[in-house]
Amino acid sequence: MTFQQTIGAQIDITGVGVHSGQSVRLSLLPAETDTGVVFHLSDKSGLLHEIKALSSNVVPTDLSTVVGDPAGPHVATVEHLMAALYAMGIDNVVVRIEGRETPIMDGCSAAFVDAIAEAGVVAQSAKRRYIRVLKPVRVELNGAFAEYVPAGTTRFEVEIDFPSSAIGRQRFAGDLTEGLFRNEIASARTFGFMKDVERLWASGHALGSSLANSVVIGDDDGIINSDGLRFTDEFVRHKTLDAVGDQALAGARVIGCYRSYRGGHKLNAIALQTLLADRRAFEFVELPARNRASSRHAPVVAAAAPAFGPQTI
Repeated sequence: MTFQQTIGAQIDITGVGVHSGQSVRLSLLPAETDTGVVFHLSDKSGLLHEIKALSSNVVPTDLSTVVGDPAGPHVATVEHLMAALYAMGIDNVVVRIEGRETPIMDGCSAAFVDAIAEAGVVAQSAKRRYIRVLKPVRVELNGAFAEYVPAGTTRFEVEIDFPSSAIGRQRFAGDLTEGLFRNEIASARTFGFMKDVERLWASGHALGSSLANSVVIGDDDGIINSDGLRFTDEFVRHKTLDAVGDQALAGARVIGCYRSYRGGHKLNAIALQTLLADRRAFEFVELPARNRASSRHAPVVAAAAPAFGPQTI
C-alpha cells in the first residue's frame, strides 16, 4: 500500500443521527490525490462549507468526535465512517452530507465497510505518506492514560475498566489490517446504560438511539438487546473502533502503537494532538522501512462513539 487510494464509485447512504435523531443523507465521492477526507455541507442559504477531517479541526467531546465549529458549520459523530475509510485504505474522498451528523446505521462501521467494498478501491498515482512514531508520547487525565510508542506496524492496544459487571475490565490488542478490522472490530456496536437515557435526552443527546443501533445495559447490569452481544468482549472492541476512527484524523497513516486505558474520544483527540505538536516525536515517510523495529506493516483503521451512557473520559 505505497500509493494513495480512493473509492471506485459514488456511494449513497441514508440513516438517522444517533444524537440528533434526524434523517441524514450522505454521499461519498471519489477524489483526486492529496485531497484527504473532506466533508462538504451546505447551510440553509445554500452556501457550501468545506471541513477537512483533520485533528486540528476536532472539537474534543465525550460522546462523539466532532469536526468543525460546534456553533457553526460542523459534522458530529464522524468516527464510524472515518474508521471504515481508514481500515479500507481510502486516502482521498469527498463526503457530501445533508445534515450535521453522520448516520449511526446499526451502531458500528460494518455498513460503511460493506459499501466501500462494493464500490471498490482504486489506486492512484501519488505515493502515500505515513507518520512514523519515533519516541513515546503519553497523556494522562483523571486516572486514564493514552500513549503513542514506536512500533513497526499500525497497532492498537485498548483496555477498558467499567464498574458494571456486564463490562468489567476488557482488553483488545492487534496490528490493524483490513481483514482484522472487518472480521473483529467493524461490527462491534456502540453501547450505553439505560439509567443515563433520560439525562442524555434532556441535554439533547441520544435522540436517535435505539436497540437497533446500540447495546443497552439495564439497571440490573443485564443486556437488554434480545439478540445479546456479537462478541463476548464487544465493548472493548467498540472502544478500539473508536480509537481507530479518532486516529484516522491524523492526516496520514500512523506507524506506531496507540495504547490506552479507560480512554474515550476526548483522550484519543488529546493524545493525537500531543503527538503531532511534538516534531521530535514523529517523522513523515513515504514507504515504511522494513529494517526498522519490525518487518511487518499493516494499514491503519478508524472509530466510533457510544450512543449514550457515561464516558470515562
